[in-house]
Amino acid sequence: MKKKKEKTVRADSEDGQIAGEALVEVVENQLAENNPPETKLTLERLIKTGESRENAIRYIACALSVEVFGALKNKEPYNNERYIKNLKALPELPWEDE
Repeated sequence: MKKKKEKTVRADSEDGQIAGEALVEVVENQLAENNPPETKLTLERLIKTGESRENAIRYIACALSVEVFGALKNKEPYNNERYIKNLKALPELPWEDE
């Protein structure tokens, strides 16, 4: 039996745009609710280093995407501790050290 190939969401596709917008919305909700508080701390830290708010949000969304898509791909629960670890490493992206 041939294994079905998983669909990849490309950032430059309509699905990718929708996924990206959803991630940014989650980040904005995290900031509004201050949950986790590390999201706001990361935003403030990135802005202090010269990033625009828009780019800082993109960085945070990247860290979130790694966790969300990793959890889905590996069929494991969302790991908030790993997300926070990735936030603290920004602007280094989680996949840059692979």
